[in-house]
Amino acid sequence: MSPASSIRASRTALRLGLITMAATSMLTRAFQGPAIRSIRALSASQAATIQHASFIIPHSRPNLTRRHMSTAAELSPTQRTELESKIKAKGDEIRTLKENGISKSDLAPHVDELKALKSQLDPSAPPSSSSVSDNSKKKQADSTTTDTEESDYITSRSENYSKWYNDIIRVCDLAELSPVRGCMVIKPWGMSIWDQIHKDLDERIKEHGAENAYFPLLIPKSFLSKEAEHVDGFAKECAVVTHHRLTADKEGGGLIADPEAELEDPLIIRPTSETMIWYMFKKWIVSHRDLPLKVNQWANVMRWEMRTRPFLRTSEFLWQEGHTAHATAEGALQDSKDMIDQYAALCRDLLAIPVVKGAKSPSERFAGAEETFTIEALMQNGWALQSGTSHFLGQSFGKAFDVTFQDAEGKQQDVWGTSWGVSTRLIGALIMTHSDDAGLVLPPRVAPVQVVVVPIPPKKNDEESKVALNSALDTLVADLKSKGLKVKVDDRDYVRNGAKYFEWERKGVPLRIELGPRDVKGDVCVFKYRVGKEEKETISLEEASAKAAEGLEELQTYLLDTAKERLAAKMNLMATYDQMKEALEKDEASEYNGPGLYLVPWKCDAVNEEKIKEECKATIRCYPTDVNEAGMWKDKKCFYSGEDATHMALFGRAF
Repeated sequence: MSPASSIRASRTALRLGLITMAATSMLTRAFQGPAIRSIRALSASQAATIQHASFIIPHSRPNLTRRHMSTAAELSPTQRTELESKIKAKGDEIRTLKENGISKSDLAPHVDELKALKSQLDPSAPPSSSSVSDNSKKKQADSTTTDTEESDYITSRSENYSKWYNDIIRVCDLAELSPVRGCMVIKPWGMSIWDQIHKDLDERIKEHGAENAYFPLLIPKSFLSKEAEHVDGFAKECAVVTHHRLTADKEGGGLIADPEAELEDPLIIRPTSETMIWYMFKKWIVSHRDLPLKVNQWANVMRWEMRTRPFLRTSEFLWQEGHTAHATAEGALQDSKDMIDQYAALCRDLLAIPVVKGAKSPSERFAGAEETFTIEALMQNGWALQSGTSHFLGQSFGKAFDVTFQDAEGKQQDVWGTSWGVSTRLIGALIMTHSDDAGLVLPPRVAPVQVVVVPIPPKKNDEESKVALNSALDTLVADLKSKGLKVKVDDRDYVRNGAKYFEWERKGVPLRIELGPRDVKGDVCVFKYRVGKEEKETISLEEASAKAAEGLEELQTYLLDTAKERLAAKMNLMATYDQMKEALEKDEASEYNGPGLYLVPWKCDAVNEEKIKEECKATIRCYPTDVNEAGMWKDKKCFYSGEDATHMALFGRAF
């Protein structure tokens, strides 16, 4: 190709890119300007057709940019300038498409074109994806796409469920990795969700009779040695502080632990606080009148995990841990059962997550406990997630720390104990129960923002419309807040309305309300729910607050009912072991819509339990309370050993 031909082709491609940008701009203005009323009336399929049609032109010219690759070294200054202009135009177009919610598959050709354009400036860059296999294309995308191009990209659940989960956390601004291995930074949006959980659960804990306290982060190593099972359970996860200061390294430079500052008794960064709290209980408990004693702390803990997942399993995490002491075994056992009921109610009523309540098998109990109760939730990929536990500790910790009390007859007795807790893992459960390929989905009761109001400004010189809009907006927001709703007004004048819609939908805000000059004249506003209702609704301003409160409650119920239906559909009853093994041995966390959970008759046997774990990676999630109390296991044979069953066991893969 001659330089002149190359220039003509470059100009043609540039014109096409500018046409596309113009079409995109027109479409954006149509959705934001006076024409929005007519566009709202379109069906979803019609709107999609209009959007697609605006971007047909660049799709029809994929070979135009590739023809320049062989002449990259021959570019003149003029050609280089034009090429850089095209790259910028294409990059702007891609950002606009993303803001308008284009799908991953529809975006891919645009990204390919951008890569092809960039490759003309850099001949060493990989070729366009159309000239390589699908496998190679994926590898090239992973290695050549910049962080900016990938930053707001969500992998679909069906493509890779694990990556989808990580993408949701990143794209929706929930958390990101920290410089410390296995630890995460919880960002404001993620922390605000935890704050909602904290607030709801703190009230439940206080109703349960526990008071909040705080205990040290550092625990003497000797404390963990007092309870044998406890130390065995946590020894491999403990982070240890051995020195109390640093000093300059005279030989190599930098800092080292001062050899003269070694601690006589190394300190453990708390993996849990039983040992510290029972040390204090010895001081606080003298008489039966001091019992029951119930304390709770909201804190961070450290467990040195080798394989981590944000929120689900991290080296450091936030939680609450309750610890109680009782005069009788019955009182302690009932306390642990009551608290697991509270956790189940929290998941159901606040998070819209149905759970299975039950007892852990002896092999799965908390280290040092006589009984561990759990709530197990089902994620969309068919895996279980332990979402909260409550432990009947018996007298093990009381005896280990010599905690006794004088009973009514004046005799010294050992106390009985419990501990119970939930953590930021609940945010992981929330994500994987409700969210979709478009982003986070939040049940209204846990959403930090339940309603986002997006005012659509009038024309610059229309002062009368501005005054009317502001007045209607103030009244609407006041009415919504009077219903107890958490409201945010997004009036950022430097962000397009389409981008605002895209952002809040991704963050999972349950309801968006649009209010523009024409709405004000018609005394109406426009509702758009995150899920549950596909179409927009035109609502009178007078009824808006009542309709919003009613609609959000309906959405909360919808999400809970949807999750219940999934749990019921994925509960495999009375399967044979071979059937379960075949279904689960190849089931991976990255696979979407897996086989689910298996409720089967079982003879409690730790050896067989370990064999099953090795053969198909399935574990006993719990012995479900309801079916075991009903005696469903009676007169049945164990699905693995063929011997008389002792329980109904819930097996499954788990995070």
